[in-house]
Amino acid sequence: MINGETAEMGLVGNEGVVGIALFMGGDTTPNRAVVQGSGRALKLRAKSMHLEFSRGSEFQHLLLRYTQALITQISQTAVCNRLHSVEQRLCRWLLMTHDRTHSDELQMTQEFISNMLGVRREGVTRAAQNLQEKGFISYVRGHIRILDRAKLEAHVCECYEVVKTEQSRLFG
Repeated sequence: MINGETAEMGLVGNEGVVGIALFMGGDTTPNRAVVQGSGRALKLRAKSMHLEFSRGSEFQHLLLRYTQALITQISQTAVCNRLHSVEQRLCRWLLMTHDRTHSDELQMTQEFISNMLGVRREGVTRAAQNLQEKGFISYVRGHIRILDRAKLEAHVCECYEVVKTEQSRLFG
């Protein structure tokens, strides 16, 4: 936003692509991407991407399927942010992040999570405390450890499964 406030609309990990505007016909986007954690990434020059995409090959089909999965994720995030509790939204976000990092250890401050979920820090504090009391996570000063993924999955709203199912359908 103009005042600097942010909210997450989608998560991208090793399954995805940042910069879909390039192959969707736009050269720029009003959004920004934020790297949350360390890892490896591949970089492709825009010219090379356009050339390969224009061939109509498997690369094009893969990017279009990914775009469909991302649109599903963004749409479901919007619905989730409107209809579900902060605790359920935190569960969804933790599970989606876990799926992409493949690590039980997450380094995320309350402020960062509050920006991602579009809620005040106090809301994240209460939700994280509740999940910790239930034994789902351990949370200490920006360090989250997922203790029981199955319990998080049982507690999360339907939005997580909608996104996960669509991604599995599109990518097997």
